[in-house]
Amino acid sequence: MSEKKDKSTTKKTPVYGILAEYSDPAVLIEACKKVRDAGFKKWDTYTPFPVHGIDPAMGIKPTILPWLVLCAGLTGLTTAILLQWWTNAHDYAWIVSGKPFWSIPANVPIMFELTVLLSALTTLGGMLALNKLPHPSHPLDLKERFERVTDDKFFLLIEASDPKYDADEVTALLAEHADVVEPLMDDDQTPAELPRGIIYGLVILTAAAIVPFALAAHARESHNRSPRIHIVPDMDFQTKYKAQRVNTFFDDRRADRPFVEGTVAQGNLQEDDHFYRGKSGNTWATTFPNQLQVSEATMKRGEQRFDIFCAPCHGLQGRGDGMVNKRAELIGAGVDGWVPPSDVTDPNLMKQPVGQLFNSITHGVRNMPAYGPQIDVEDRWAIILYVRALQRTRNATTKDLSPSEIASLK
Repeated sequence: MSEKKDKSTTKKTPVYGILAEYSDPAVLIEACKKVRDAGFKKWDTYTPFPVHGIDPAMGIKPTILPWLVLCAGLTGLTTAILLQWWTNAHDYAWIVSGKPFWSIPANVPIMFELTVLLSALTTLGGMLALNKLPHPSHPLDLKERFERVTDDKFFLLIEASDPKYDADEVTALLAEHADVVEPLMDDDQTPAELPRGIIYGLVILTAAAIVPFALAAHARESHNRSPRIHIVPDMDFQTKYKAQRVNTFFDDRRADRPFVEGTVAQGNLQEDDHFYRGKSGNTWATTFPNQLQVSEATMKRGEQRFDIFCAPCHGLQGRGDGMVNKRAELIGAGVDGWVPPSDVTDPNLMKQPVGQLFNSITHGVRNMPAYGPQIDVEDRWAIILYVRALQRTRNATTKDLSPSEIASLK
């Protein structure tokens, strides 16, 4: 390839350094060792691909960047932990079914994200700062022979600003192995200042970036009787009547329509008071309804439903020591009117008819909410069957055991 006339040598410009060109990476490594041993500080190599062994040949030592990334990661991790602890467990503690205010597993996602975010930003920023980047122009950009650095040539440049720089000695040192050694003139063609178009563009972008924040701050602090601009309406505005709103279509102007008196949905007549209301005439039923099959499967079903709906307050054994009550006692909720859950094995409850227990589950009692809308009728009776079994365990005798079970106790 013919060498074009080098633009950097057409003017009397200062020398930037001495550039040597090589065809073999092994030769480049030998040249690097000599430059390193000679004590030069401001020099570098340029290769079309990573060359194994060139780092020790150049005397490159590990940088401080890994330590900066480690510190940034630990800072992100610490910030995430303190932020979540402060907001969730200290400044605005929120009670959720007796769950602890602070636990590591629930906060791992934010801890991971903030650790990775600060580590990544520090890696990028540290790399740019330590390498003094970005570098918009360089004298090598004007060297036409240097274009082959991305193809098949290897280069070594010693800068003239190096304290040990002497043009004749450097040329002689590099000429021992290089194919070509020549001076590299400084860049006198690239303007020292950024183009005005770029400067104006940056100013406009910076000013435009402030506008959204200014609008948000104004909307937050100002008062207006008109609704704010709703850019993404989603399902906030719909052509429907909401609960407790006025509807002029009806004479009573009520959007909520009451049930039509005397009507019952098909299949929901519920005439059987024993099964649906736990009543036998005017008194509470003392027996289970015929629709409930008293079996091992029903008992298992009742135990499962009890563990889901009842155990959080009454405890797995029904003693009134569920995790909600334990949490209430721990935070001193009793002084604020907390009523402990009942012990379902208490003698008073053991005397209550099954129909009365069914009514308590259906409509609630004291601070216990109504579970009728949440638990099917069959499951409510299955829970009562399991409660009766729990009560029986408090007063069981050997007469309740089979001969084989009695023998196993001996």
